[in-house]
Amino acid sequence: MLFHEATYPIFLALLFVAFWATARWGRLRIGLLVAASYAFYFYGTYQSAEDQTPPIGALPWSFLCLAIVFVGSTLDYVVAHAMHRAKNAARKKALLLLSVGYYLGILALFKYLDFFIGAFADVARMVGAPIHPKTLGLILPFGISFFTFETMSYTIDVYRGDMKPHSKYAEYLLFVCFFPHLVAGPIVRPKMFLPQIAAAPFFNDAQHSEGVALIVRGLAKKLVIGDALACNLVDRVFENPERFSSLEVLLGVYGYAFQLYNDFSGYTDVARGSSKLFGFELPLNFDRPYLATSLQEFWRRWHISLSSWLRDYLYIPLGGNRATFIGTQRNLLITMLLGGLWHGANWTFVVWGAWHGLGLAMGRYFDRLRGVVAKSAPGLARRVLGRVLTFHFVCIGWVFFRAPSLRHAVATFREMKDLRGGLDHLATSTLVILGVAAALHFSPPKIRDDLERDYVRSTTPMQGILLFIAIIVIHLFASQKSAPFVYGQF
Repeated sequence: MLFHEATYPIFLALLFVAFWATARWGRLRIGLLVAASYAFYFYGTYQSAEDQTPPIGALPWSFLCLAIVFVGSTLDYVVAHAMHRAKNAARKKALLLLSVGYYLGILALFKYLDFFIGAFADVARMVGAPIHPKTLGLILPFGISFFTFETMSYTIDVYRGDMKPHSKYAEYLLFVCFFPHLVAGPIVRPKMFLPQIAAAPFFNDAQHSEGVALIVRGLAKKLVIGDALACNLVDRVFENPERFSSLEVLLGVYGYAFQLYNDFSGYTDVARGSSKLFGFELPLNFDRPYLATSLQEFWRRWHISLSSWLRDYLYIPLGGNRATFIGTQRNLLITMLLGGLWHGANWTFVVWGAWHGLGLAMGRYFDRLRGVVAKSAPGLARRVLGRVLTFHFVCIGWVFFRAPSLRHAVATFREMKDLRGGLDHLATSTLVILGVAAALHFSPPKIRDDLERDYVRSTTPMQGILLFIAIIVIHLFASQKSAPFVYGQF
């Protein structure tokens, strides 16, 4: 089940009523959310399997995916308590490796094995020893990259002594499988979310109204802007860039930047809004990233839960910026390369990660120079220039991120290099949507915040009227074609 499907509001409304009807009974409400989350995930994986036709059939595949989540959650719960009781460091480390190894093994099997088999075959052909290995062709369990990071952070935190193992098994199961964040993030930290699960919920009208506003905002971003840009501009340009003028290809790249933002941040808004309906708060995952004046700031604004996870569990353990200057540059590059691979087993993601790693390293180098070289440009000019340069640096990376292969990425750059004008292949309505997307992103958020605040403070009948109007507007302006959720493939 996906957030933008017609079945999701029905599922959400029924669960909302059942949850608050059972809220006073802790075990019952937790069990209800666990069962509903497993059902949500099972149905979503079944839909995904029907589209991709796994070799064992859609139904067995869905049970397998559900078993991966359940077995991993149970393993983590047992391992965390065993680590807490362990008397020596070697035993604790062995238990940690057992837990982390389970998830890395799952990722290696389903996400990376075919990629490395293909890479080995490519190297063999380059040295004159061609081989033709067989790949497994396994499809990716829905949302696997999100919940693996969440569960690994739990066992790592317990190993480090940053938190104690959670005492209640069902609550830990819910931490992992809670449906709003299970398949699309944000990546939730156990220290932030487990205490919320353990606490007794209370019915909060304002929080619920905020949740509804977030859901509506997220669906508008996904259905009205993201899908329209995907179907009418981005998919067409990236499929055959040779058919379009240089200006059209450039607009296609810009379009992908705003499609990806509205698609992913829209889903995050729905996830955060849905959580509020049950009294839970999920972390902010996007903060208008294209306003960043540097690449470092961009990663503090884009997919915040992932970038902070990579910082805390990869970059800092590698040595972070405590290493020498060269060591810090190396740590940045390794972190972003692995961050690129997290997104997908394809050379395009490796290049994308390397591009951002090199960009962050160069940014740190210039920051170091600025400690010596006098700053000549005025503050406002520097901010504007920084935003323009950072946005275009990110857009260059998005070409690799979106292109199905490096060859397609090179073809896209080649078309832009030819400097051919013309907008004959793009409809005016598509250009209008792209302009609206840019205007909404770069405009001050005060207007939006004030509107949502007024909605929360209004009476229940007025909220109902406004909600009805919003649904009608989204229905009227939503793209006629629906695009898949981009981060569902990760």
